[in-house]
Amino acid sequence: MIEYVPILVMMVLALLIALIIVGASHVLGNRISGKTKLSTYECGMQTIGPTRIRINIRYYIVAMLFLIFDIEIMFLYPWAVVTGKLGLFGFIEMLIFVVILFIGYIYVWRKGALEWE
Repeated sequence: MIEYVPILVMMVLALLIALIIVGASHVLGNRISGKTKLSTYECGMQTIGPTRIRINIRYYIVAMLFLIFDIEIMFLYPWAVVTGKLGLFGFIEMLIFVVILFIGYIYVWRKGALEWE
């Protein structure tokens, strides 16, 4: 257990530094609020109309699907680097991986998650 002491010390120091920084910003920070400071500012343009509107769930679904498939595709890069060392076994394993990924894509497509109405 003695080998974990440096990790514990580092975690305590990190927590202590974070608390000091947050506390200092709270004590030293400027608290003057005004209409300009509380206004919504998005992408360099003033907003027109209400800023708290409902957004279609399809935006979030497409974003989540993009992240899932993008992260899964990233597993192909390390495989491509060591494909010569893995031989036939590595090729078959990656083929199974790609087939499962493709089945997931077909499932999402059939469910209509990629279609806009």
